[in-house]
Amino acid sequence: MPNHYQNLVLSLTQQPSEQEWLEFKHNFHSPEEVGKRISALANGACLSGKKFGYLVFGVEDGTHNIVGTSFSPKIKKPKATKI
Repeated sequence: MPNHYQNLVLSLTQQPSEQEWLEFKHNFHSPEEVGKRISALANGACLSGKKFGYLVFGVEDGTHNIVGTSFSPKIKKPKATKI
């Protein structure tokens, strides 16, 4: 199955630029930012008639070069807040 994801990332990096449904990030910033971006990408995908939106870590914005990332979602989970 890794080839599926590798092929997906390679095909996404072939896009001429980021889209309403596609965003590249080199590294992680904050859980809140990720949540906002995922929401925006989901809305953008829906409005663009796409089945999915993609937030791809480890890819440079301008060049679309695959550079890797130190982001680990299991480590960077947002902390629960009490209401």
